[in-house]
Amino acid sequence: MSITDKGPEQKSGISMTNVSIGLIVVLVGLALVVGMNSSGPSGFGSPAPLAASAPTRVTVPSISAESSLVPTGLQENGSLEVPPVSEPMQASWFDQSPTPGEVGPSIVLGHVNGGGRPGIFVNLKDVVAGAQVFIDRADGQRAVFEVSRVDTIPKDSFPTDAVYNDTANPQLRLITCGGDYDRSARSYLSNVIVYADFVEVQKI
Repeated sequence: MSITDKGPEQKSGISMTNVSIGLIVVLVGLALVVGMNSSGPSGFGSPAPLAASAPTRVTVPSISAESSLVPTGLQENGSLEVPPVSEPMQASWFDQSPTPGEVGPSIVLGHVNGGGRPGIFVNLKDVVAGAQVFIDRADGQRAVFEVSRVDTIPKDSFPTDAVYNDTANPQLRLITCGGDYDRSARSYLSNVIVYADFVEVQKI
C-alpha cells in the first residue's frame, strides 16, 4: 500500500427581584451556550490532550478490526512505510506523527489485503461517521476517537495537507488502499482515509 418579559403584577418600574432572577437566567443561558460551543463531536466536553505515549493497539469495533501496532517511518522515496504484505493483518503507526491523544493528527496504516488474504483494513471503506476507534497506549490509557468522515481519494490527488497538517486538537487518521484495482500495476488506484476526533480517555 502506497500512502502517498415583565410579569402581570408589574405595571411600572422594575422590581429588583425580577432583575436578579433575570440576571440568573441570562447567566445560566450563557453557560449553556458556552458549554455547547466547547463540546466535542458527541456533545460532551472534549478531553484534555494526552502526553506522548506509544500506541500499542488499534480497534475499530464497527468493522471488527483489531491489531497490535508497530511503529513505521518513511521509505527512501518518501512514501509511508507499512508492514510487509505478507503480514496483511498487521497495522502500524507512523512514528513521525503525534501519538494518539496528543495534539495533531496521528496516522495509523493498514493493508486492504496481501498475499491473497484480507487485510486488517479490508472493510475500512464501510466505516461511517459517528463510529468509534480505540487506540490503546503504552501508558495504560485508551484514546477514544469518533469518526467525522470517510473519504476515498485517488492516490494522485492525495490530500496531504488535510491528512498531515497540524490541528488544534488531537485527531486520528486511518489509511488503507481502495478504489479500483490496476491489475497491470498490481496496485489500488485510491486511498481510503478515515478522519476522527479525540472524544474520551479510558483506562485499559
